[in-house]
Amino acid sequence: MSVPLLVAALVRQTTVLIAQVATSGGVRAPLAQVADQVFLDLVRELERQGVSRKVSADMFGMGLRSFLRRIQRLGESSTERGQSLWEAVLGFLRQNSVVTRARVFQRFSRDEEVQVKSVLYDLSQSGLVFASGVGSDLVYRAATEDELQSMRQVSHGEGLEELVWALVYRMGPATRDELFALGGVAAADLDQALLRLTQSRRISQVGNGAAARFSTSTFVVSKGETVGFEAAVFDHYQAMVQTFCCRLRGETPEVTVENLAPEETVGGSTYSFDLWQGHPFAAQVLETLAKYRKSMSALRSQVEAYNEQVGLPARFEQVTSYAGQCSIVREPGDSTP
Repeated sequence: MSVPLLVAALVRQTTVLIAQVATSGGVRAPLAQVADQVFLDLVRELERQGVSRKVSADMFGMGLRSFLRRIQRLGESSTERGQSLWEAVLGFLRQNSVVTRARVFQRFSRDEEVQVKSVLYDLSQSGLVFASGVGSDLVYRAATEDELQSMRQVSHGEGLEELVWALVYRMGPATRDELFALGGVAAADLDQALLRLTQSRRISQVGNGAAARFSTSTFVVSKGETVGFEAAVFDHYQAMVQTFCCRLRGETPEVTVENLAPEETVGGSTYSFDLWQGHPFAAQVLETLAKYRKSMSALRSQVEAYNEQVGLPARFEQVTSYAGQCSIVREPGDSTP
């Protein structure tokens, strides 16, 4: 297995997806902290899999001391211990009415200037902070609660509830802090989404306060819905990643079926068809996704009805099956992104 080449190819495809999502519908989502977040997430996942920090440092091509310093720098501000740089800068701006860029740099002089610039850019792009002026005359002001509420009303928070629902379905039982740690959403917006999801019984809550855990046994975004695109993208991508990880770990289901080998029940297959107008098999190929959806929707309804009747045992397996279909026009000289 050529692991380095595979990793490079996966990173390439993931960046294509992130860039497309970040610019979809004319939106320009802030990406200033993406590289740092990827680094921290990779470190945490390697640790979860039992890889020592010395080995992780070698994998990143870094000395152990430099590796540990970077983790510490990204994990918390060098100026404000116990807080991320993002939280510390936002807190400082909220404590002051209008702050010059130079004053922010002076306040966080122990942190790298490029990191402070990235945080300021990210905060202004996300709407949490207003920026005015250029160069040395640039000033910042934190948005008030009334201003944030007005912006939320304008954006309507479309798709947020569905995305939180999908995250709870895949990550749950999960605490509010675990969901908030993913980033990309204001605390008040997350709390409101969790409240509405709980009230509508799409998710359930066990416990109260910081110890409360949220879970759900179902997640559905119907075809044709005007909201929920973000949730659908996450759910499909996460299902694909989980499938690959199961295959790499050599896992097979505990549930067995007669005349069906365990290795035949985990994995995926990809098929490509070259078609043109008038092709005799065009309809048969293009109808595949619609037929799959119809068949699997009916099967899911039957399984859910049975499970509701008999109840779930304490231990069970969740089988995730996914399908995707796209059509791309190819011309001589085209390259695949």
